[in-house]
Amino acid sequence: MSAVSTRDVLEHLRRLGMPGYEAKAYVALVAAGRPVNGYEVAKRSGVPRSTVYETLGKLVARGAAYEVRGSSDATEYLPLPPESLLDRMRREFDGSVAALRTALPAVAAAPEAPPIHGLKDAGTMLDRAEDVVAAARRDLFVSIWPEEMRRLRGPVEEAAGRGVDVSVVAFGEDAAPGAGARVHRHRYSAPAAVLEDLGYRLIVVVGDRREAVVGGFGEDAAWGVYTADPAVALMAAEYVRQDIALQILADRVGAAELDRLFATDPDLVRLLGRG
Repeated sequence: MSAVSTRDVLEHLRRLGMPGYEAKAYVALVAAGRPVNGYEVAKRSGVPRSTVYETLGKLVARGAAYEVRGSSDATEYLPLPPESLLDRMRREFDGSVAALRTALPAVAAAPEAPPIHGLKDAGTMLDRAEDVVAAARRDLFVSIWPEEMRRLRGPVEEAAGRGVDVSVVAFGEDAAPGAGARVHRHRYSAPAAVLEDLGYRLIVVVGDRREAVVGGFGEDAAWGVYTADPAVALMAAEYVRQDIALQILADRVGAAELDRLFATDPDLVRLLGRG
C-alpha cells in the first residue's frame, strides 16, 4: 500500500469515528497479516510506544482487534477483518442516522425565519446543491451547464432512480443527465448567446419547491445563495418551469416565429424592455 493510499485509508477511518492513533494501529495490524505485539505495532504505525497499549486496548474495546497469546505467552493482537469492520461501522452508522431522524427534529427549535445563507465559492455551492438534490423526494428542477453537471450528474440520476420527478434545463449536450430525468436542451436562445448576455453560467437547483440553490459561475469566481424559504424556492422553480415552457414552444412553433412575436407584440416588447 502506498503512502498516499494509506493516508486516504486513515482519513476515511477518522471520518467514520476511529481516532488517529486507533486508525494507525488498526491499519498496522491489517498490514502485518499475523499476530503482533504492541512494540511491533508502534514500529509499524508510528503510534508512540508510551500510548500504543492504551490505543490497542481501545481497539479491543470497540471490537476492532482481539488479544491473543503468543508463543512466549506475551499478549499479541489480531485485527477484526476489514470487511467485518466495515459491515459493523455501516450498521452502527445506519442505526445512528435512523435514531437521529426522530431525535433531532424533536429537540430542534422552530427557526424564526426560513434559513438563507450565502455561498462564496464553487465547491461550497456544488456541495449545497448536492444536498438539495439528495433531499428531494417529490420533484427536482435543475438549470445547469456542463461544467457543473459533471459534479451533480450522479446525484441527479440517483434522484430520478428513487422516483423523484426530475426536470432539467441543459445548456449544452454534456449538461444532460442519464436516463430517468426529463431533459430539455436550451436551444432558444443558444447557450453561447445566453453566456454572452449574462457573462456567467447560472445554476438553479430546487428540491420539492421548498429549498433551492441559485448562483453563478464566472471565469475566476462563483457566488450564490441557499434558501429554505418556500416562497423563494417556488419562484426559483417557476423560473426553471418557464424556461422549459419556452423551449417547448420554440420546438412547437419554431424559433423564427418566437423571434417575430418578441420583436412585434407590444406586450412582449414592453416586458423584455426592447421598446
